[in-house]
Amino acid sequence: MDKQTGRESITVPPRRVSRLTWGGSVVVLVAALGLVVAVFGGRAGEAARQSVIEVYKDPACGCCSKWVDHMREQGFVVQTTDTGDLDTIKASHGVPRQMQSCHTALVDGYVIEGHVPAADVQRLLKERPAIAGLAVPGMPIGSPGMEMPGVQAQPYEVMAFERDGGARVFARHGS
Repeated sequence: MDKQTGRESITVPPRRVSRLTWGGSVVVLVAALGLVVAVFGGRAGEAARQSVIEVYKDPACGCCSKWVDHMREQGFVVQTTDTGDLDTIKASHGVPRQMQSCHTALVDGYVIEGHVPAADVQRLLKERPAIAGLAVPGMPIGSPGMEMPGVQAQPYEVMAFERDGGARVFARHGS
């Protein structure tokens, strides 16, 4: 009995840890740390190297916000600027009239116009072709940000475009 507290005290003998148990714990701990670094460290390194996509959009446009969400979900770092003067943004970045859509984005010297899928932007940044940018002209149903439950997606093309108006198909989506 402890004279100060008046409570009974129990003495527990010290636990012996064998070298085998301790060594096994260290191995498990090192393996777990390696897994954490491989999973999260790789992603952190990827994010650090990831370019920022600057998106110019109308503040009231819901489909533009959904496209931004799509890009973020695919690992892109996105900054948005709401503006009521998209025509000036498009003109200053050389987006040909026939390539225009509802929002304009900039990434690593390229222009991304409209609802371009994240996979196509990733391919663009990997291949780095000598073009001005990519565009999904108009607003095809089923493109990222333009999904509509119960409505069949339209086939659409992602166009690689030049500032002089030249364009070619970069990717096709849908049937």
